[in-house]
Amino acid sequence: MTAPGIRVRKRLIFCLFAVFFLFFALIMRLLWIQVVNGDVYRDMAVEQWTRDIPVPSKRGIIYDRNGKKLAISASIESIYVRPVEISNPEEISYKIAEVLDMKREEVLDKLTKKMDTVLLKKKVEKEIVDQIRDIPGIHVVDDSKRYYVNRNFAAHILGFIGTDNQGLDGVEAIFDKYLFGLPGRNISETDAAGRPIPFGYDTQYSPQDGYNLVLTIDEVIQHFAEKAIEEALLVNKARKATAIVMDPKNGDILAMVVKPDYDPNSPFSPIGEQEKKVWEGLSEEELRDERLKMWRNYAVSDIYEPGSTFKMITAAAGLEEGVVTPSSTFYDRGYIKVGGVTLKCWRYYSPHGHETFVEAVQNSCNPVFIEVGQRLGKEKFLKYVEAFGFGEPTGIDLPGEAYGLVMNPSAVGPVELATMAFGQGIAVTPIQLITAASAIANDGMLMQPRIALELRDEEGNTVHEFKPRTRRQVISPETARTLMQILESVVSEGTGSNAYVPGYRVAGKTGTAQKVVNGRYIEGKYVASFIGMAPADDPRIAVLVVIDEPDPSNYYGGQIAAPVVASIVKDTLRYLNVKPMYTEEEAAKLVKDKVKVPDIRNVPLQEGLKALKANNLQFQVVGNIIENDKNLIVDQTPKPDIMVSENSIVLIYLESFENQSSETIVPNVIGRTVNGATNLLNMSHLKIQISGTGIAVSQDPFPGEVVERESVVKVEFKEPENH
Repeated sequence: MTAPGIRVRKRLIFCLFAVFFLFFALIMRLLWIQVVNGDVYRDMAVEQWTRDIPVPSKRGIIYDRNGKKLAISASIESIYVRPVEISNPEEISYKIAEVLDMKREEVLDKLTKKMDTVLLKKKVEKEIVDQIRDIPGIHVVDDSKRYYVNRNFAAHILGFIGTDNQGLDGVEAIFDKYLFGLPGRNISETDAAGRPIPFGYDTQYSPQDGYNLVLTIDEVIQHFAEKAIEEALLVNKARKATAIVMDPKNGDILAMVVKPDYDPNSPFSPIGEQEKKVWEGLSEEELRDERLKMWRNYAVSDIYEPGSTFKMITAAAGLEEGVVTPSSTFYDRGYIKVGGVTLKCWRYYSPHGHETFVEAVQNSCNPVFIEVGQRLGKEKFLKYVEAFGFGEPTGIDLPGEAYGLVMNPSAVGPVELATMAFGQGIAVTPIQLITAASAIANDGMLMQPRIALELRDEEGNTVHEFKPRTRRQVISPETARTLMQILESVVSEGTGSNAYVPGYRVAGKTGTAQKVVNGRYIEGKYVASFIGMAPADDPRIAVLVVIDEPDPSNYYGGQIAAPVVASIVKDTLRYLNVKPMYTEEEAAKLVKDKVKVPDIRNVPLQEGLKALKANNLQFQVVGNIIENDKNLIVDQTPKPDIMVSENSIVLIYLESFENQSSETIVPNVIGRTVNGATNLLNMSHLKIQISGTGIAVSQDPFPGEVVERESVVKVEFKEPENH
């Protein structure tokens, strides 16, 4: 046998090395897959043989300070599909699309996706889900839908959530990490066809519901403020208006109203019919801008020149530094020249002449406050502006808070100092102004505004408390009390007389400022405001009302904002059981038309309504009818035995809304605006048929009648005779 030639031997050696290299490459590849990327491929394998469906957690309930539910999560379901389990997607897609009110092409696309699990539709009512629940490949998980019990009530405080249950605005966004909870999962092993493996791995991780949030808001006081602002908006034909009610001792926000508002249950739609018509035909970009304006919380996000309400700050600084005393005298010529510029008093046509500092505050005399600012000097004046919290956020737990606008000291000359002293050339937010005013009412101590009281678990145990925060002592208690006495005289003897409330000592300050647009004052556009604190000797509340762009025929704060503050102060102090101290003249005048509120707690609804009618009192029901005619009244406002005027409204609280029937009670909408009547009827699940504009003067069916939900209430409106 001949030995192989050199060529053959070379081929054998080449083949040997080729086989060796191939085996080496395979071994290295195996090491790369099993060792280096082992975790990646293991996860891919687990994903193939397991079915993983998320189970959303339930958002926590939002309560007012007294335990009234403002936002809850109702049970609902979400639908997922496993395409591998769908046997005939073409045929099934028609039925699913019809039941879920979806486009057939969209459904078919989801049924044929090359994915393990696909979300078909979120937040579907159980009755609808039942129609397709038995289709193989359809998987249903429990979900929840956010429900805002009183529709647009406190909308800018509560905010709203998105389709993924995450908070997008208001306290829903700020406290989202507490309210959201921890989602669960349903995990099981499946075969290559996606079918569950008998005795395979199958486990469920239950979701953990979010914590419940208790706000500082008092639902009753919020009702008072909302009704007052709604009427002010209509009567004064204003662009927008806001009111804030604060407890000056701890910074608690008892009410915050911004009008116009929106319904958090449908936050992407306008609340009024007129707005809906305006939105028709708008582009997506224009719609986005309109929605952002609708959601904007004017009370914390917008700045404006405060006008004469800011004179409180100048007065506080002047009194604290000793450059002025209550008895200091001045002479008003109707104007004053500063740096070659003539600055006028609002009553330049009839100067105030000789006046003390107290009288100057009562008269809101610009030249006097300019002189006080000059006596203080730029450095001291700006020191107090900063100390009262202007030019920085207050720290309130609401999104989008603005800083305000305070000039850089280097840009402040004699004229700028003069104008700031009477409230021009400086821009503030409503929350900044009421926080500063509350410091005066709180013996000079500045508090941080507080919107949340605590977090609670499902059993009602407190898991975290948001305690009041003291920021700093701005002025001495003695100065604060002196200034409160002066501000009380503004209401009893000065420009704030329309804020006077019989039986209560109210301190306050008016404000009227011309609007600035693009750096220029605009003729005919004003911001009217009033801030009041009561009772003046021991303040329980501070109330700020700001009316933006009222009818130019009557735009003074003392004329249009002060009466709104008076209305809120009167209702709130009575609700807080602050006893009025009437003079003999006031008592004689008030006793004529007074009636005592009967005790209707823990009695059937119809019996309670009869008692109110017998005492010439109206009512407003908060809550819904309970099944089987068990309509028990659990609470009322005002409380029993309080003396009120005839035809006053008594708020009636029924049982929780969870146990509802198909019937509801017709609320009383007489005296409300179109939006107010519409909102109130919507809260009772009723529709409205409108005739006329202005204030509601009649309705059919009458208040108190029990009707089917979604019934139509005919309401006639008429314009007020005086604006």
